[in-house]
Amino acid sequence: MNLGIYIQVPFCRTKCTYCNFHTGVYSKSLYTPYCDSLVSEIRNWKSVYEAAGLAEATEAAQFVTDTVYIGGGTPSLLDPLELGRMIEAIRESFNCKIAEATLEADPETVTHAKADACLAAGINRISLGVQSFNDAELAAAGRLHRAADTVAAANTLRSAGFESISFDLIAGLAYQTSASWSDSLKQLVNLSPEHVSVYMLEVDEGSRLGREVLASGARYSASKLPADDQIADFYELARCELSRAGYNHYEISNWAKPGFESRHNLKYWRRHPYFGFGAGAHSFCSSRRWANLHDPARYLAAIQSGASAIDQTEILNSPQKLDEELFLGLRLNAGIDVPAIEARYNVTLRDRIAELERRGLLVMQGSNARLAADRISVSNEVFTELMS
Repeated sequence: MNLGIYIQVPFCRTKCTYCNFHTGVYSKSLYTPYCDSLVSEIRNWKSVYEAAGLAEATEAAQFVTDTVYIGGGTPSLLDPLELGRMIEAIRESFNCKIAEATLEADPETVTHAKADACLAAGINRISLGVQSFNDAELAAAGRLHRAADTVAAANTLRSAGFESISFDLIAGLAYQTSASWSDSLKQLVNLSPEHVSVYMLEVDEGSRLGREVLASGARYSASKLPADDQIADFYELARCELSRAGYNHYEISNWAKPGFESRHNLKYWRRHPYFGFGAGAHSFCSSRRWANLHDPARYLAAIQSGASAIDQTEILNSPQKLDEELFLGLRLNAGIDVPAIEARYNVTLRDRIAELERRGLLVMQGSNARLAADRISVSNEVFTELMS
């Protein structure tokens, strides 16, 4: 098992209507102090984890660190020199053989100078928050870029030498129709990114749009959202079109050309260890999960005073670990190794799996169980039944 490092950058130029992340619009004057604190947290990780009683973490640090993921927020707002400082701190603090270093970026933030500098800083993969190729949908969602910006950003990244680019799309945006969704997929395929993520819009109290929908309001174009059945159809169309274009559907929301699966994100689904740095960053190792303070001001104050930014820790018991292994493992197209899990947790799953297979929800391939291809869009129902 190798170790992954995640860096959280909570800064955005604007808050998208659908966003339920711990991010926000902050003064640029916070950027450099925040980066200073991130570098300090990375360099002092060992003493902080030891003081917090995270023995598992100090053991995991012996593994090779092979992935770095800088997410947010909009980390592409930062100066590439700051990003380089973070990666250098990781190289100096961990046993590194970094094969994949990803930066999340909004299309309108990509420039030729920034692309060149990011590549020089050690970043070799860009994840673009495209979301749609329809300008009306982008405007309603509060996005600052337009379709032309995505095309320009992709061309800029290619000319700089990036060979691994990922696009995100959201199924279910306001004003989205079958025709506009089909057009977004067509334009995406024409630009030929190595990796694609398709997310179905989440409606919950964590976003302005979600709260408006739950209140039956009309702000943020809440009344213009497609119906749930239509969103499921959008997902199925994406599944078909991306497969036709040569992408491997390796996880519920993710497709990749051969060899371009997200090595870092696979750690999450396989329950491999990862350390998170920055405000709100989460970490996992063995039986432990822990998270930093979410508020950037409180995070900065903690780091600058020499204190720990860790705010929450959790020790997972065996039933929790089993549930995670089932839930996360079944997200992958490869599925779960049933005999191995039964032996690891001393449980019997075969009767439940046989019933779900009889109902066409799961498929057995050798010793592995995986979601039936035509039931992926209702995967949460399958997870609930299996884990009950």
